[in-house]
Amino acid sequence: MSASPRVLLIDVAGLSFGSAQSAPPDSHLGRLARQGLLRPLEPSFPAVTCTVQASLTTGRAPASHAIIANGYYDRDRLLVSFWEQSDRLVTASRIWDAARAQLPSLTSAMLFWQNSIGSNNDWILTPKPIHRHSGGMIPCCYSRPPGLYDELAAEIGPFNLFWYWGPFTSIRGSQWIARATAEILRRHRPHLVLSYLPHLDYSQQREGPAGPSVARDLGQVDACLGELLDVASAHDYTLVVAGEYGIEAVSRAVFPNRLLRERGILVPYVVRGMEYLDYGQSRAFAMVDHQIAHVFCHPSATREVLELFRACPGIERVLDRDEQAAWGIQHPKSGELVLVAAPGHWLAYPWWREAAARPDFATHVDIHNKPGYDPLELFWEWHPFRVAQDASRLRGSHGRRPTRPQDMGALLCSHRPSLPEGPVRDTRVAGLVLEALGLSSERSAQFQ
Repeated sequence: MSASPRVLLIDVAGLSFGSAQSAPPDSHLGRLARQGLLRPLEPSFPAVTCTVQASLTTGRAPASHAIIANGYYDRDRLLVSFWEQSDRLVTASRIWDAARAQLPSLTSAMLFWQNSIGSNNDWILTPKPIHRHSGGMIPCCYSRPPGLYDELAAEIGPFNLFWYWGPFTSIRGSQWIARATAEILRRHRPHLVLSYLPHLDYSQQREGPAGPSVARDLGQVDACLGELLDVASAHDYTLVVAGEYGIEAVSRAVFPNRLLRERGILVPYVVRGMEYLDYGQSRAFAMVDHQIAHVFCHPSATREVLELFRACPGIERVLDRDEQAAWGIQHPKSGELVLVAAPGHWLAYPWWREAAARPDFATHVDIHNKPGYDPLELFWEWHPFRVAQDASRLRGSHGRRPTRPQDMGALLCSHRPSLPEGPVRDTRVAGLVLEALGLSSERSAQFQ
């Protein structure tokens, strides 16, 4: 059996430096911080899942790797698409490619990270339900090799998509991913394994970072980490834990598309009384994503929209193309303008005001048809049984640039890499992983 170094990189969504720092000393996080390394992790802008994961795996900013949000707008097809899973959307080289350039025999696995399908990892596992023509869906996971998911389901039970997102999200989703990861470590021992534990994110969006369930959920995620730590230690893995971002307390929603609608800039088309966004006729619309939004504008409307949002309460900044370059997000896929919410605010996608005019997908868990991220899918509304419509229920969000170290993400390592004091940029993590694999990050400038 090869004695080559091995690394397990775990993305713990919503794990802030402040939370990791205050973890009980006898917890797995506490012991990992005490025995290894704990630093604030400064996320790329915007601090959202797909963007930061791409930065973690490429060592590049969004302007280079092209993942400018959790969604993007196809200007040719006039279509917004969220939570795309294709590896081809990431336009910079990834850790495993750089590693194989030095060690061709290196094997790797990617579990539940975004933009994994089509990558050249040896093992891939990610949710990919089948949407039935007759309505509803068949919960399933995409896997490489094709029989991997069936083998894992036979061993640990099937994965339930409702544990992963929606009003029924549960620690059981993260527990299943941890068990699947442990099985991959035991059976195949890839040199590099990437896994994802999302659960801590959910309660903080529902309740805020100081909510009553957050300490319990942190303990539950810590138990998942403990299971992986045991297996990783038994198979000689170096452990790297990356909290993508911290969660900020919010109390108010801003509705940029309603403002555009009121000014006649956004135009809906009506089907059976329901309003759908008309991308072709609208001179501008906002693709919202937590605390940021990409605003796609016709050239004739850009100045008007810029001035409109600079005067909008709840919007802290409006980034034009020059300012986007300074923030590392200038890319052809980016909006002509990028909105940044003010502290305590988040951005909601609706453009309608009357309940009778809302499109049919508004009251359903439908992450692909909504032209923006909808955190209200974490809440049910009774009578009738549907996704909540009351934006005031949300208590936590992310996406803004954190300024205090305790509000940043967290980087923990089971070893002590040589790093300068202070926060570590998420773009530095890929280089740390290469070094932990015994490879050189200097062979490729992007990973330094």
